[in-house]
Amino acid sequence: MARVDFYVLSESGEASRQRFACRLAEKAYRLNHAVHIRTANRQQAELLDDLLWTFRDGSFVPHELANDAVEGIESPITIGFSPGQSPAVELLINLADEPPQDMDAFPRVAEIVTSDEDCRRRSRQLFADYRAQGHSLESHDI
Repeated sequence: MARVDFYVLSESGEASRQRFACRLAEKAYRLNHAVHIRTANRQQAELLDDLLWTFRDGSFVPHELANDAVEGIESPITIGFSPGQSPAVELLINLADEPPQDMDAFPRVAEIVTSDEDCRRRSRQLFADYRAQGHSLESHDI
């Protein structure tokens, strides 16, 4: 079973969620962990691809898009939007609205929750789904 961390932000908006995903990916990279960021769609993946280069002055977060094939990718951080096509990594940052179909492939999953009511409602449902599946759950107020 995976450990699922819910990071509850005091800020609202998808941009806050994406910036925090970048910070989390950078921290994991510095700890030599491989990371996959799963987004809801191609547009969000491409936006995050750009944001990882610019979210903080002086940061360097090597990454690449892993849209159709994950084989042959050597970057420690990948971004993708296709369910079930995630590379084997230590951390999945889930920015999609549903839990990953391939949960067993990840020892850790991060869910990022903003102060928006819709986001909180979706996260409550995800929390209940993960708990029903027997995963270890942690919540962090940021």
